[in-house]
Amino acid sequence: MRVDEYAEQDAVGLADLIRRGEVTAEEVAGCAAEAAERVNPQINAIIDRFDAPIHGAADGPLAGVPFLVKDLVLHVEGVPTKMGSRLLGGGQFVPPASSELFLRFRKAGLATMGVTNTPEFGFSPTTEPVLHGPTRNPYDRERSSGGSSGGSSAAVAAGIVPVAHANDGGGSIRIPAASCGLVGLKPTRGRTPLGPDYAFPLMGMGIEFAVSRTVRDAATLLDSTEGPEVGAMFDIARPAETYTRLINQPTRKLRIAVAHGLPGSGSPEPQIVEAVDRTARLLESQGHSVEQAMPDYDAEVFHSANFVAWVSFLASGVFGLGQILGIEPGPDTVEAATLACARDGAALSALDVEVAMMQMNAINRALGAFMTGYDVLLMPVLKTAPLKLGTLNQNEAGITGRQWYDNLFEAFPYTALFNMTGQPALTVPAGEHDGLPVPIQLVGPYGDEGTLLQVARDLEEAQPWRDMRPAIFAA
Repeated sequence: MRVDEYAEQDAVGLADLIRRGEVTAEEVAGCAAEAAERVNPQINAIIDRFDAPIHGAADGPLAGVPFLVKDLVLHVEGVPTKMGSRLLGGGQFVPPASSELFLRFRKAGLATMGVTNTPEFGFSPTTEPVLHGPTRNPYDRERSSGGSSGGSSAAVAAGIVPVAHANDGGGSIRIPAASCGLVGLKPTRGRTPLGPDYAFPLMGMGIEFAVSRTVRDAATLLDSTEGPEVGAMFDIARPAETYTRLINQPTRKLRIAVAHGLPGSGSPEPQIVEAVDRTARLLESQGHSVEQAMPDYDAEVFHSANFVAWVSFLASGVFGLGQILGIEPGPDTVEAATLACARDGAALSALDVEVAMMQMNAINRALGAFMTGYDVLLMPVLKTAPLKLGTLNQNEAGITGRQWYDNLFEAFPYTALFNMTGQPALTVPAGEHDGLPVPIQLVGPYGDEGTLLQVARDLEEAQPWRDMRPAIFAA
């Protein structure tokens, strides 16, 4: 197999070739290594390449498919976790056991070849850590690949691997997937495992999954990773049938709400509005009921709760790890915005957290009521084209925690709401503008990834994006 042949395949396609004996897993691994050597120096997506892949189960549905893990939250036994921070930059923190999600990735057959870049503690929608330097967008090296799963998304978009691990506490699957022309699904809260190290990261807003180039890869990965885990603090109903079966069935007629933003979010750039409207017309032509409707909730209440959730979790990470390692977090080890937000989190009281939880309940009730009238919400995922590198500087001297938070939401206002509500949300490409991907976002009721994947499949068939190729691509 040649690298150009390898890079054209998605994960399901590669697994099928391996299963039928047309290519060996070793040949595929060699192609992935060559692809990384070709393009990673130009985009800085991978920060650690293993000497040999960590192999998955030979009988898994994705046996032999090359894979990468993000350097955040998910643990791989014996592989140092740095979380994009100089605080851990010496490789001092080595997980003694793998996360349940990684065990499921291995059971699916994935062959893990390395670790991808992330902003410090994942606390930015652009991947530009001081520790490793910026990850560059394969469509335009002067632009961001998004964050915090920017390394994973850049690697998939550039053809190094067809799928890669990602996670999402405020948009960190969807923003980079959208920036790099990929499929990015944030599953429902509770759909994929977080243990054994985490129970409610970000007060329940942190979700683990992956990014891919095709809908069928997302469905196959979700089938391989969803479901209850031993000792989890709560569980949700499992799907009635597999997602891979669902995406091969016709989509029922749906009630679709269309919004160009959210309360207090401002308007997106014209090409994004046009992509949303064009997608709405396409879905209406397929027989769905489509109408303009925007969720109604108190944006100030949302931001009050969200700020508390974000900075309290960050404080536990920064100061908790510092205590474990015997290192005092400071300007020499932690970036300025991270440190400011962590200090804000450490100053919170138990009452602050309880009030935030009550506020989250109010937001969840409002969105739940809105979704009783609709099967899907269609809206933007990005407000602008992918940002120029340096637009958001996590190490800006003198920045306060609230200033950093406000900067993030001025640039990326359309994703974090659905982390708070726990609803599934998915981004897919809807075209290109000036050589850059233009994405849209689909949001479903709690627990219904299946409908989102079916709609995404319909869009993929009607306006294929698989042949979209960035300027930097392994083939």
